Amino acid sequence: MTKSIEQILLQDQFTKDDIIRLLQSKDEDEKALFVKSSDTKLKYVGRNVHFRGLVEFSNICKKDCLYCGIRASNSAVNRYDIADEEILKAAKFAYKNKYGSLVLQSGERSDQKFIDRIENLLKEIKKISNDELGITISLGEQTKETYQKWFDAGAHRYLLRIESSNKELYNKIHPNNEEHSHETRLKCLKYLQEIGYQTGTGVMIGIPFQTYDDLANDLLFMQKFDIDMVGMGPFIEHDQTPMYQYKDQLMSLNDRFRLTLKMIAVLRIMMKDINIASATALQAIDPLGREKALRIGANIIMPNITPTSERANYLLYQNKPCIDEGADDCTNCMEARINMADGVIGYGEWGDSQHYQKRKNK
Repeated sequence: MTKSIEQILLQDQFTKDDIIRLLQSKDEDEKALFVKSSDTKLKYVGRNVHFRGLVEFSNICKKDCLYCGIRASNSAVNRYDIADEEILKAAKFAYKNKYGSLVLQSGERSDQKFIDRIENLLKEIKKISNDELGITISLGEQTKETYQKWFDAGAHRYLLRIESSNKELYNKIHPNNEEHSHETRLKCLKYLQEIGYQTGTGVMIGIPFQTYDDLANDLLFMQKFDIDMVGMGPFIEHDQTPMYQYKDQLMSLNDRFRLTLKMIAVLRIMMKDINIASATALQAIDPLGREKALRIGANIIMPNITPTSERANYLLYQNKPCIDEGADDCTNCMEARINMADGVIGYGEWGDSQHYQKRKNK
């Protein structure tokens, strides 16, 4: 006998088939899912929404991922690398405005000069914020030694998106070489956990060749891996990438948007106390996209505080929102968005993952 959505939502654990049913839900069933995920969020992480001031400080990248606008072989990109003083200025802005945390993100590099530079920046950010600013970094695959060095310098959260837990699908969206290996990605996530980072991952939703089966497996992968935080968003194609040739095979942007909300909702029910980010890409599809994600399960939002002059050059996908706003505009806008989503801003708090604390205590 087929279970109803109500019956599935009463369960503590979901099977893969349950997850697929939830991801395919529509109308009243979808509504029931969102009510459950919203209630779960309120019960386990409360109304608090935490800011992570995002600094996309460089679009220089050695990787050549087939979906990404800043891939190494895209010669149409204006490459930039923000000076350390500018990054520290953004950190001071985040500290002064009580963001609680900062995210440093860039294209991927692993040369010694880059490694040393990040280590130095982390120490400086800790110094200028009296050790009060939490730091998340998202700087790709590195050696365990590098991760340790950055952890010791002050970073305590790391986001490394798996993009897909299905190795075959991963290989379809990356070049087939040593530099782009699914095994390496998994190994890096393990290193991060072993070192003691709050470890985050995520997937793109609606990529070519992806099935509901893949997405259900992605959520089960995150649960099994015991992840602390997740950032996942809808895939938005970029016309300067090889994946653009499959644009006519994609589900509509609106369907990708709805599916992303359902992924967030199901994951919130499965992993009740993790941190889930409301992705900027949601706003590229729906002007109220980020609020909708906060309402149904997300509890992290990342105002962009990259100096405005360079924002337009960090385009992983097209039609990215907020590229012409200053940091102050972004803060005011975020406050309004969070209020609309019935959230409360956790000013001056790191907003660490409760799941991480419990995992550590184990």
